[in-house]
Amino acid sequence: MAPTTATAAHHHHAANGTPAAGRDHVVIFPFMAKGHTLPLLHFAAALAAHHRDLRVSLLTTPANRAFAAGRLPPSVRLVELPFPSLPPLPAGVESTDALPCPSLYPAFLRATALLRDAFAGFLASLPSPPLALVSDFFLGFTRRAAADAGVRRVVFHGMSCFSMAICKALIVNSAAASVGPAGAPFHVPGMPEHVAITADEVPDAVAKFADPEDPVTRFLIDDVGFSDVLSWGVLVNSVAALDEDYVAPLESFYQPGARVWLVGPLFLPAGDTSELEKEKDPEGCLAWLDERAAQPGSVIYVSFGTQAHITDAQLDEIAHGLVQSGHRFLWVVRSDTWSPPVDVAPNGRIVRRWVPQRSILAHEAVGGFVSHCGWNSVMESLAAGKPVLAWPMIAEQHLNARHVADVVGAGVRIRTKAGGMAAADVVGRAEVEEKVRQLMDADGEAGKKMRARAAWAQRAAKSAVSDGGASRVALRKLVDELQRTYGDIVSEGKM
Repeated sequence: MAPTTATAAHHHHAANGTPAAGRDHVVIFPFMAKGHTLPLLHFAAALAAHHRDLRVSLLTTPANRAFAAGRLPPSVRLVELPFPSLPPLPAGVESTDALPCPSLYPAFLRATALLRDAFAGFLASLPSPPLALVSDFFLGFTRRAAADAGVRRVVFHGMSCFSMAICKALIVNSAAASVGPAGAPFHVPGMPEHVAITADEVPDAVAKFADPEDPVTRFLIDDVGFSDVLSWGVLVNSVAALDEDYVAPLESFYQPGARVWLVGPLFLPAGDTSELEKEKDPEGCLAWLDERAAQPGSVIYVSFGTQAHITDAQLDEIAHGLVQSGHRFLWVVRSDTWSPPVDVAPNGRIVRRWVPQRSILAHEAVGGFVSHCGWNSVMESLAAGKPVLAWPMIAEQHLNARHVADVVGAGVRIRTKAGGMAAADVVGRAEVEEKVRQLMDADGEAGKKMRARAAWAQRAAKSAVSDGGASRVALRKLVDELQRTYGDIVSEGKM
């Protein structure tokens, strides 16, 4: 992929030498967190595969370029914007998983907002306004810059409709959580009757939204502001079968006419990217699983994502619980300094680098997933037909846990608090062992039901992205609707 900088962008011409038409150009701008970037890389690949008349540009920064380039087909153009310098953020830290400590997260958010001028310069360099900008919710400045350039913005959150609608409902109705006895489930206003959650499951950012001193709240109010609800549409990496009941509640928070587009699971419709998606496996996880394939469903896969920080004390308890469960396990650990307090061989394997998560989940030896329930991981597990032991930690993960375990019925939950991983909140080894056994008991009543529901979700995910499936049709309609109305937007110069 040839390096392209924002300044070179206006030299992009169609084959006949005339400037390429804007109505065939989609610009994608992901937030620099792996969980937010990956689905938009998959979206770029899906557009390139299924809409070959479109040109796709994806904006990145120098330290994120290689990660993006390795996951995109050559037809997607990478455009690099310099990452802003903002002390105390160390130079070269350009994604959330590279942050040396979680306390730098607010500074990281503020640094991304300084990409505004470089982004406006990129748009100004284009020969005509692109068909649409698809950008992350956190990059709120992109909506105004796009509107000024006559471009419609489709917002992406990396969340499900279920969790997004709950978050928005609770910000608008903050008193809802205090109705009824403490700790008891309460109904979320505007959501279907079956949607009840506990105060413990309310995400941190939502609970703190009333606190003007909180730095993340300040960023959401000052920088994101109304940019989200003023977006032209909302792109969601989910499936109608799991999420359609929550589309209308979610749309109610946006400007009239804005629509929610369910186009997931974005990692499934690979098209011409199937070769490219041979996921890297530096640790040899798949070979290790192959050796255990004679016992299908006998291995539990454990991963808590790239963002949550887990204390050594908690890692110790997980290690003991996994070993005591007697089940085979493959566990991805992010800490470089922690070492297991117990010998995990021969049943267990701990790896510390990037792993091919989708290939692992699809492997016949794997019978279940102990997950933090980031939405990407939930989708990947369900698309592979594997039940989940939900262990939510941060952000909206507690809502995803309720969605997958209680609403869909494809899992079981570890009991945790939404506030994060305080030392006092360590989940003990006995609870870990008990829940792992519950998840892996394929012959018990609960285990059979979980597996049946996971298999149902897998069929729904596969059918959604096949020809004529709901997500494939939604993607086509999204592009058609944007192109049908492109002339009006450009000629009127209005947003």
